[in-house]
Amino acid sequence: MVRYSLVILSFLLHTKDQAGLHFSTSSTGLFIMDYEEAVCALNTLQTNVSVLDQVRRERRELPELQLQAMWGFLHRTGLTVDKLDHLNIIHVTGTKGKGSTCAFTERILRDYGFRTGFYSSPHLVQVRERIRINGQPISKELFTKYFWEVFAQLDATKLVQHFWYNTSGTTLLVQHFWYNTSGTTLLDSHGVSMPAYFRFLTILAFHVFIHERVDLAVIEVGIGGAYDCTNVIRKPWVCGISSLGIDHTSILGNTIEEIAWQKAGIFKPGVPVFTVKQPDRPMTVLQDRAKEIGCPLWVCPDLEQYESGAGPLSLGLAGQQQRCNASLALQLTKTWLQRYRQSDDQLAAPVVENRLVSQATAFKPSPIMVKGLEATEWPGRTQTLRHGPVTYYLDGAHTTGSMQACVHWFSQEIQQEESSKKGPVIRVLLFNTTGERDSAAMLKLLEPCQFDFAVFCPNITETITENNADQQNFNVSVENMLTHCLDNQISWQSLSGTETKQGSESELLIKDRLPLLANIRTHTLVFPCILSALQWISQGRDAVLATAWSPYLPVQPSVKAKAEPLREAAQVSVLVTGSLHLVGGALKYLDPSLAS
Repeated sequence: MVRYSLVILSFLLHTKDQAGLHFSTSSTGLFIMDYEEAVCALNTLQTNVSVLDQVRRERRELPELQLQAMWGFLHRTGLTVDKLDHLNIIHVTGTKGKGSTCAFTERILRDYGFRTGFYSSPHLVQVRERIRINGQPISKELFTKYFWEVFAQLDATKLVQHFWYNTSGTTLLVQHFWYNTSGTTLLDSHGVSMPAYFRFLTILAFHVFIHERVDLAVIEVGIGGAYDCTNVIRKPWVCGISSLGIDHTSILGNTIEEIAWQKAGIFKPGVPVFTVKQPDRPMTVLQDRAKEIGCPLWVCPDLEQYESGAGPLSLGLAGQQQRCNASLALQLTKTWLQRYRQSDDQLAAPVVENRLVSQATAFKPSPIMVKGLEATEWPGRTQTLRHGPVTYYLDGAHTTGSMQACVHWFSQEIQQEESSKKGPVIRVLLFNTTGERDSAAMLKLLEPCQFDFAVFCPNITETITENNADQQNFNVSVENMLTHCLDNQISWQSLSGTETKQGSESELLIKDRLPLLANIRTHTLVFPCILSALQWISQGRDAVLATAWSPYLPVQPSVKAKAEPLREAAQVSVLVTGSLHLVGGALKYLDPSLAS
């Protein structure tokens, strides 16, 4: 432990300026490290913009090295596959709905009395949301404790480079060996001294679940499956696949077949796999992979086929798309319970059919299952918040498939909400996307919603970044983010047929800060951060936002005048979508409990 304390102290002294650390000492002279310092240190593991392209190329060209490196990092922290095997894991992948499926699954098994672990990504407000015990993010104290334990174990093993030369002095080979503190070689590693951000959090989650002695762990895949760092799991109890679609093409491939192959990489010999209904082409790939690996593959029935005994099953998550996620969760929980109990008279086993893909049998869910589905909460996904005359509809849809579902949900919700209002109703879109996603295609899907204002901003919560370490992102520059917002604005202008508004308004600035409005077009605005966008949209009519986050950032009178309809409307309906990071940034201000 003394060794670890010295390692941590050395790191803090070396990186405190770079990471924004401000640590103090106690009366005994010992260094006190709080949650914010741990998060700042974690942020130093984010991939820098200048090397991100290189990392992506390596993922495409040498994907198998990703898992090899992960094994090395696990070994250095003292974790073994045998220890992971005892976590009784449910492993879930997919393009859309995998997080919701995990949330349903975790809630049901928690209601059965099991101590649950749940690892998901990304987080909305605080990074500790990614690692949950019994449905709650681990405390700041536990996060800080376990973070420095893992960090110290990794830092205590040093990278030593051995060089081999030919007779002319030219380097022929550089080989890396990891050593522990006694100088014993641990393994040959292809990696670097510390894992990147997501790898570190995955290792941390395993570390937390083992030390907190959970009965089971629900693990959501990060990207893909085959080479995702969660796929070091060797013996899950059951695996699930939610709806498949096109996403992360630079890593997973450009076709739905390539993506399905990657997702099926979590299959393990003899481990049952359940999938929601998929289109024919990806389903064929899943079928072939299941045959190759040697595991049974089951297709989930529609939720309406389950016999509840009291009418249709009620879900805690809104939206038609959640019904297939709930069916998948029911099959996963039933199979896990059967494995745990070995036999269960109340829950019938699936009917085994002599074919490559079998239809899972609908069953009568237990009262605990019914209650669990109804009680499930998963913020930022088809979520509605009513703040007086302003109603926020938040959904982290970030693919064309998930955006179609979002539009369907939003249209149904506002039809019910607005029909009861007397007076004008204003609809506002707050939108952003990240990475390589097709923003124009998603905006085209949103255009029929007939928004009165389209507002764009980057995934920056506020222009002053102090006390905001949880939501800092070093993977893309601020300039690129603002340019991306302007591109989205141009796409919307093209779709809606609005004309460019020229003039001095395009030069609006906040003194000594980022541009307040990078550009203005009829019915469209671009703001430099989420807070300024929300403040303009709400116009002081949201008591939660006005109370918790003041003063308001200044705007020119002409911009204020454009908001007159927002001030006079009987109802303002705001759809926040396109990115879970955007939704999380908005929730920081709209639901202060998530930031506490």
